[in-house]
Amino acid sequence: MSAIVEIADLKRLARRRVPKMFFDYADSGAWTEGTYRANEADFHKIKLRQRILVDMTNRSLESTMIGQKVTMPVALAPTGLTGMQHADGEMLAAQAAEAFGVPFTLSTMSICSIEDVASATTKPFWFQLYVMKDRDFVANLIDRAKAAKCSALVLTADLQILGQRHKDLRNGLSAPPKFTPKHIWQMATRPAWCMGMLGTQRRTFRNIAGHAKGVTDLSSLSSWTAEQFDPQLSWKDVEWIKERWGGKLIIKGILDVEDAKMAAQTGADAIIVSNHGGRQLDGAPSSISVLPEIAEAVGDRIEVHFDGGIRSGQDVLKALCLGAKGTYIGRPFLYGLGAMGKAGVTLALEIIRKELDITMALCGKRDIRDVGPGLLYRATDPLGEAV
Repeated sequence: MSAIVEIADLKRLARRRVPKMFFDYADSGAWTEGTYRANEADFHKIKLRQRILVDMTNRSLESTMIGQKVTMPVALAPTGLTGMQHADGEMLAAQAAEAFGVPFTLSTMSICSIEDVASATTKPFWFQLYVMKDRDFVANLIDRAKAAKCSALVLTADLQILGQRHKDLRNGLSAPPKFTPKHIWQMATRPAWCMGMLGTQRRTFRNIAGHAKGVTDLSSLSSWTAEQFDPQLSWKDVEWIKERWGGKLIIKGILDVEDAKMAAQTGADAIIVSNHGGRQLDGAPSSISVLPEIAEAVGDRIEVHFDGGIRSGQDVLKALCLGAKGTYIGRPFLYGLGAMGKAGVTLALEIIRKELDITMALCGKRDIRDVGPGLLYRATDPLGEAV
């Protein structure tokens, strides 16, 4: 096996080791995938200022996110079906994040449950909440997260209805997978993945199965999930969620200045500028292209975090320079997980950290808390015009 030196190396290895339907789930966007591609591509338009003959010793990447100390301002984003990239994936990723000193965010649509992850870790993790029509189930989810001592609740606000993801439809995605000839072949050609799955009982949405009314088998789970995302979710529901939760609250899915201002009025602790990885509204702008105006509009009232398109430590630095106080990686850690399990998640974090550290130094800074727009040679708007 050739040396793994960048996130793209982990991606190539994961593609070989994870069944196609699950790799595609992680590595895809909605419709034409234009927004998914723009999330990554727009980072390349942003140029860094190289500085020379400055003291580069004693560098520090340590910072805080919503008051929590982090070894670098990077969290693992909430990602669905993580436990289908690798057996017990959420538990392994959470362990890797804890050892590294960065937050792990568990998705509502995880394979391992809140309780599973709590049993596998020794420090609090974050929990991401989808609001379902069944408010009793939502209240129970919040209470379970509190019982597990989760230290932050991440409310995802941009999935009231599910974006159309063509690859998932063509692949017939389900968890656990249906035993069609196509799926059997995909799994049979990934023997290590199969052995891992045979060695665990965690193969379905364990935050839902056994907790939602009327969900007793795969068929009822699938129909319940498809019907439960709530199109009536609105700002007035945030107050109820905040009161029920009673702890740190982060609102994820902000892509517009007006929505950012509304979020700042809710009393939430942070927002995440995000377009759901390009998986919801195809044709929406990239996350990085709207970050500066959102940070300028509300950054003095609420902590601004960033998600979408990060594939390197350089991307992390650019997001921080444009106003983010913290960033999230989803696909990079999923590639690592699919490629090498827990060790792959750690390696993904190490790659990001090394790239962030070297880039910061070459830009003439020693402390990540001191970076800002002055490190950028040129920022661009979505049309590629200098600003």
